[in-house]
Amino acid sequence: MTRRFPRWVYETGSEPDPRFTLANERTFLAWIRTALALVAAGVALEALALPMQPDLRRAAATLLLLLGLAVPILAWVSWGTVERALRQSEPLPGSKVALPVAVGISAVAAALTLGVVLR
Repeated sequence: MTRRFPRWVYETGSEPDPRFTLANERTFLAWIRTALALVAAGVALEALALPMQPDLRRAAATLLLLLGLAVPILAWVSWGTVERALRQSEPLPGSKVALPVAVGISAVAAALTLGVVLR
């Protein structure tokens, strides 16, 4: 048998139904697309000369970029823990990505709203 990466995932349990593994991979890729959108939004927000308070615009753009950086890392860890749970026939763990993204997007929306009001 060839070694598969990452070993902390694949050296435990047995092969799950391929449909579940592929669904887990699609979820990971959806988070990657979300990260790309967050980075694009952060760049666009800073590149456009929006009529709003500049410090709040910069803070919102920075938060979007930081989220875009964090989401792939969290998605990778989430993918691995779900894959391990599938391989060990254990209950699936909760998402490690959804709460930080929800809180971050809410903070960005609040900063943008405040930035427009205070301009």
